[in-house]
Amino acid sequence: MSLIGLYQQLEQQEWIDIPSGWLQGRTVFGGLIAGLLIQKAILTVNDSEKQLLSCSVSFVGPVQQGAAKLTAEVLRQGKSVTTLEIRLWQDDAVQSVLVASFGLGRESRIVVNNQPTVPDYVTADQLEKMVYLEGLMPECLQQFELCWAEGHYPMAGSKTPDFGGWCRFSPQLHSNRDLYLGDLFSLMDVWPPGVLPMFKTPAPASSLSWHITYIHPIENQLHDWFKYKVVTEFAEHGYSTEYAYLWDSENRLIAILRQTVAVFA
Repeated sequence: MSLIGLYQQLEQQEWIDIPSGWLQGRTVFGGLIAGLLIQKAILTVNDSEKQLLSCSVSFVGPVQQGAAKLTAEVLRQGKSVTTLEIRLWQDDAVQSVLVASFGLGRESRIVVNNQPTVPDYVTADQLEKMVYLEGLMPECLQQFELCWAEGHYPMAGSKTPDFGGWCRFSPQLHSNRDLYLGDLFSLMDVWPPGVLPMFKTPAPASSLSWHITYIHPIENQLHDWFKYKVVTEFAEHGYSTEYAYLWDSENRLIAILRQTVAVFA
């Protein structure tokens, strides 16, 4: 089933059927889950004037392929901002939760533009695409194309973390169309945690929480390239904290991301 088909299910019913091809270890790829949660939030707000401001996702438990229920609760609807909670259920248990705030733009005298330095990467066409190796990589990676522009690949045994590069949906598996916000969430989460280049052998690393600040509304196609860079702030005692940035190909800052990761290495 295509992503559009999944989004259409969300429009029509609470229950959806999560398809095969999106596993990440023993669970469904968290980016797909986050994408479904934010699409449910957009449908619930049902106001094109209110844009996403920020949201937090908690990955409570492993989500499996097959039937899942998404429920929505509006926590507060103010004059400018609507805040709501979306939950994904399987086996009568909550497996993922999203809390999001959508708001109207307002006139303000306060303007600050202290954006991060945009990395000067060569274009994706000048870089090697990561080759998907069936059976050796999470199957969800086949849905995307990644090009490393700096840093090391996962499991490289590097002494330092972090990396950056380009990403997009695979043109072989996905027809080009307008990029939805749910698509963007899936794309932003395809990159592994920043500490994975330090791993010497394969070992799990699982996202516990993910916070997204949405800066610039997307006006892109599914096959467009986006630039990504991650920075690990702290890692110890089996957990790491990192932040990341996503830009479009015109170097417009699209989102600022923060993540807490459980590390099993």
